[in-house]
Amino acid sequence: MSSTNYLITIFRFTVLVLVQVLLCNKIGFLGFINPMIYILFIYWYPIKQNRAVFLLISFLLGFTIDIFSDTLAFHSAATITIAFLRPTIMRFCFGVNFEFQSFKINTVPWIQKITFLGLLIFIHHTVFFTLEVFSFDNFLLILKKIVLVILASLLLCTLFSSLFSIKKE
Repeated sequence: MSSTNYLITIFRFTVLVLVQVLLCNKIGFLGFINPMIYILFIYWYPIKQNRAVFLLISFLLGFTIDIFSDTLAFHSAATITIAFLRPTIMRFCFGVNFEFQSFKINTVPWIQKITFLGLLIFIHHTVFFTLEVFSFDNFLLILKKIVLVILASLLLCTLFSSLFSIKKE
């Protein structure tokens, strides 16, 4: 990875953590809907990079959010889960094309991008809210939180992603 890519990765990490902690965690729509846009870091992370480093950075991302949100490592567990499952999710969404050196996520159709992002968010939120509630007696509460926060997160992540995407002309 070049020094420019390192700087971009550090910048994305920092900005997404700050936006999550300072803005998104304060929304509290309907008392519990706080979109989680820091998942975009895992969505945007370069594909052909060292997997161990990616897992470590993903853990640090979740741990940083946990420190500022006081959430007992729920974000860390959910983030490391989606980071670990990312190649499988990519294979499901993009087929074997993503394994080639020339694959760029900017070149695929929007439906595949949204499917990929939606699956990342779904798995993250399922792990997060299951750990947060930690009781299947409250299954409907878990389901309500998962569905509503997924909708909010997917909407904001899609908007944020389209704002900062490189336009092809």
